[in-house]
Amino acid sequence: MAEVTSKQLVIEVCKALADKRGKDIVALYVREKTDICDYFVVASGSNAPQIRAMGERVEELVERNLGLVPSRTEGVRDGRWAVVDYGDVIVHIFNDETRLFYHLERLWTDGGNLEKFDEDSETLQNA
Repeated sequence: MAEVTSKQLVIEVCKALADKRGKDIVALYVREKTDICDYFVVASGSNAPQIRAMGERVEELVERNLGLVPSRTEGVRDGRWAVVDYGDVIVHIFNDETRLFYHLERLWTDGGNLEKFDEDSETLQNA
């Protein structure tokens, strides 16, 4: 299998999140701001079962379609804030209250580094 780019991984993650009806799916390009990763993908779920299902779907589809497994996951069972870490791409799945509290978009965005996932075209659009 050819090497997977961060952008390809982000698109696959966003499709998985949308598949489980994730809300407000965005990708934050943070490579120029941190050495942690290239992208944060952020989405919301309505309740703990949905957040768990979203995290599990991300892992399932990314492994099946790209052959990648996360280096670690946190909080998927808790259902308030799940993190799925693929190294270059870190996925954050929040309930609405927790997302508002941490507001990663506000902390990490400036200019054009925020992209919103468009389910119809399965692409990222500048927000």
